[in-house]
Amino acid sequence: MSFFDKIFGGKEEAKEQKSFWKKIESEEDLKKAIDHSFQNKIAIFKHSTSCFISKTVLRNFEKEIESLDEKVELYYLDLLAHRSISNKIADDLGVTHQSPQLIVIENGKAISNASHQDISADQITR
Repeated sequence: MSFFDKIFGGKEEAKEQKSFWKKIESEEDLKKAIDHSFQNKIAIFKHSTSCFISKTVLRNFEKEIESLDEKVELYYLDLLAHRSISNKIADDLGVTHQSPQLIVIENGKAISNASHQDISADQITR
């Protein structure tokens, strides 16, 4: 692994994904996630897999979230593979698309969203 891969995350690291993520890969997955927001707060992390800033933000968020006590379902959306779903999220929830982005949803409505360095586990606990 090169020096830059160690800092920004290389191909091997990109394949690793924490077990708490539920992937959104279809409109049906998105619908199920939104439906779950009526039982528990959910959060969707929109990630650009080719962007080192997005990788860094994701990695930092995962470290933060591992110590979170609040019950929340975490969803992961690969923007490069599923941009149409990101567009649907923007349209349905009235949240302008950004990348990386964390959207917290409760009772079918976006209650918080942030992008880049503003992404934090604090969004979930508010």
